[in-house]
Amino acid sequence: MEWVIYALLTALSLSTVDALCKRALRRNDEYTIALVREAYALPFLAMVLPFIEIPALDRTFWITLAILLPLEVTALLLYVRAIRVSPLSLTIPFTATTPLFILFIAFLILGEWPDLSGLIGVMLIVTGAYVLNIDKRRESLLAPLRAIGRERGSLYMLGVAFIYAITSTLGKVAIMHSSPIFFGLFYPFTLTISLSVVVGVRKRTLREVVRYPFAFLTIGLFTAMMIIFHFLALSLTNVAYMISVKRTSLIFSLLYGKLLFNEEALKERLAGSLLMLAGVVSITLL
Repeated sequence: MEWVIYALLTALSLSTVDALCKRALRRNDEYTIALVREAYALPFLAMVLPFIEIPALDRTFWITLAILLPLEVTALLLYVRAIRVSPLSLTIPFTATTPLFILFIAFLILGEWPDLSGLIGVMLIVTGAYVLNIDKRRESLLAPLRAIGRERGSLYMLGVAFIYAITSTLGKVAIMHSSPIFFGLFYPFTLTISLSVVVGVRKRTLREVVRYPFAFLTIGLFTAMMIIFHFLALSLTNVAYMISVKRTSLIFSLLYGKLLFNEEALKERLAGSLLMLAGVVSITLL
């Protein structure tokens, strides 16, 4: 179960990036931080480039990349905007709906479908994410759904979850027509170029991207770690399984939300966390 370790490391790296970005958004807008997430990962990813073999790239790879880039840029801008306008505890949980979308998208594109224990695990993780977002003080089972109407960030993140279901599945197609490490390194470079064009057109200047180099390099380091672990895990298992375990980042995000931003009390989220962990166990051990 090597992929589980990679997926959990992906989750931890992702939640760390989210927390660092939310802090950086106090002084920067979402366009700047979206570009920072990718651009500052490049120096760390470039260190690995001399040690990898460049595979033969066919027509399917380039078509998949062309579809991926606009979707990924849209999702990333929505993602950063979501964590800027709303608390982490009301936005990040909605990313757990991605495995539900993936069940059907991966089946249509890749022909993948989880076995019974895997399907139960996916459902437990999605249910756990829902419970994490229930307002215990008001005992409202509909609080997570109401959050969509009350918090713009929740609505944005629901859109992100759907887009990520598509990009995660297409990402596996790209891996199948290249290699995990190559694509994990090459893709951020192309994504950074695309984001630079969007940010340059929107803001007409990229000066803000170099304003806080130390803080931004920290974001870049954890983004690079997340990218490498993500594609390593994705190459070793079913897409829905990998993304489900990756969504345990919600638990780490709740910890960051409490410790750094004084968000919801941790004890109110225990039930959801346990459900998510049970889902991981079902996927990996049964």
